[in-house]
This record gives sequence, structure tokens and C-alpha cells, in this order.
Amino acid sequence: MLEIKALKKAYGGHEVLRGVDLEAKVGEIVGLLGPNGAGKTTLVSIVAGLRSADGGTVTVNGIDAVAHPDKARALLGLAPQDLGIYPVLSVERNLTFFAELSGLTGKRLRAQVKDVAEALDLANLLGQKAATLSGGQKRRLHTAMALVNEPKVLFLDEPTVGADVQTRNQILEVVRRRAEAGCAVVYTSHYLTEIEDLAATVAVLEGGEIVARGPLAGLIAEHGSPALRLTFEGSAPVLDGFEVSGSTATLRTPDPARAAAGIIGRLNGSTDRLRSVDIVRPSLEAAYLALTGRRSNEDTNEKTEEVIDELVA
Repeated sequence: MLEIKALKKAYGGHEVLRGVDLEAKVGEIVGLLGPNGAGKTTLVSIVAGLRSADGGTVTVNGIDAVAHPDKARALLGLAPQDLGIYPVLSVERNLTFFAELSGLTGKRLRAQVKDVAEALDLANLLGQKAATLSGGQKRRLHTAMALVNEPKVLFLDEPTVGADVQTRNQILEVVRRRAEAGCAVVYTSHYLTEIEDLAATVAVLEGGEIVARGPLAGLIAEHGSPALRLTFEGSAPVLDGFEVSGSTATLRTPDPARAAAGIIGRLNGSTDRLRSVDIVRPSLEAAYLALTGRRSNEDTNEKTEEVIDELVA
């Protein structure tokens, strides 16, 4: 349903996308993961026709989305991270307006507005102005506007940011049902448990490239080694063998408990700033930490056992 090949985009001398290949099949949910600045939003914007590409191809249900963006856009649903609702309009008018933009009219339009409103618990709010909605209700309306045209390919960019638990669960359930009905879904999120809940296929975008792609279970089995993660107040100290990012220091190791026992007494002046010690078991989080850290720490695994031996000596 969606096929992206060798997609490139640069801003000035900075390459944001470096030949990205990605596909989403009918009924498939693809969890697109990556750190901030990896190029996720740029990728989604290009496919949706909001930005131009410097190279590569995008095909949506057989349509060249680069050459014919209007035809491709009619098959797409997009909910970007930032809310795109019209606060002075009612919930119903917001939905109707976006349905009309997609070419829906008459009975089909009314049926679609009714269906998505019910699916996202907005049916009792159709006459209410969007500005008066709660944060969770606004997030559900934002998602509903991407669904009202019955898209063949649905892009949801951080759809549950700031959402309450009820809103999160409703959005995830709607995503599952849309996929079961044959929609191809590309779902970006920093909440890795959501990707696990959706049983999504995973694609990891790092440094403008897809560095891993595959079923959730396979990715965890291949890359999800256990890890020890230390969180500090302020910046984490530089520790031999650890990957440091902001306030956290992470050591990928098959025996994180043994590593933890050895490191606590050797933090010296940083001991008072230590806020938590977490053992990360094989999971999507562990796989993600391994994949996103590996490009800049390729020799870390080779040193791991040596580091642990030193810690517990």
C-alpha cells in the first residue's frame, strides 16, 4: 500500500534523510521509532505532500505521490504531532470540513462523521466548540479528523502526546480496528509500550537511515539484550563502557544485576546525584537502546565483559 525507496532530504548541508527505504502493507501497523531529529516528521511530511524530497520515490496504492501529490493525498490520513483543530468551530464542523476537503458529500459524509465520532467517544460532543474541549477530547478530535476520509494509508505522529489513559486506549483501539479493516498505518511514538501493545512491525530511523526493520518479536530477539541504566540529577558522569545521554548512563550487558552491584560504590562524587538504578530486561526498549546507541558506540559490546569484571573486582 505504501512504498518508499531511497528517499532523501537535506536542509543546507545537513542530510536529514539519507536514502530511506520503507514499506507498509495492507493491514500492517508500522511503528516508526527514532530519537528526536532522526527525520521521522520530515519523512511523514514528504509522503503527505507537505514537503518536497531531494530524491527517491513514494508510491501510495500504485500512485506516484511525488509526481501526483493530489491523487495520493486523497488516499492518506495524517494527524501530525501538533494539534490541527479549528477552535472556533464545533466538533461536527471540524470533522465535516475535513471530510469535504477529501471529496466526501451527502450520506457518505454524514455516515463517516458519525462513525469516527462514535469510535473516538465524540458523539455527545458534536455540537460543542473545539475550544471548550478538554486536552484528551481535543487529541481525539485531532485523530478523528485524520480518519474521516477512510484513508488507505494513515500517518499518526505522536498521537497520544499529553493524552490521558482513556484517550490513549481509545486511540490505540481505533488504530487496531483500522488496520484490521485493511488500512496501512505508520505510527510514530516515543512511548515504546504503545508499539508493543499494537504488536506493530518496527522500523528504527536513526541518522536519516532505517537501521532496523522487522517484526516486533524478531527485533527484540536480535537486539534486545539486557542493560543497566543509571539516572542522575543533572548530566550523567562519563563512565567507562557506558553510553551517556543527558541524565542517563546505559551499559548493555548480559548480567546487569552484577554490573549494578559493582558500579554503585565507584561513582565517587556522583553518588549523591544518582536518582535511580534500572535493570532493562529484553524488550523493545532494550532493542531500541541497543540500535540507537550502536552507531556511535560500535566498540561498546566488545568492552562490556571487561568493564563488568573491573566493577565487581
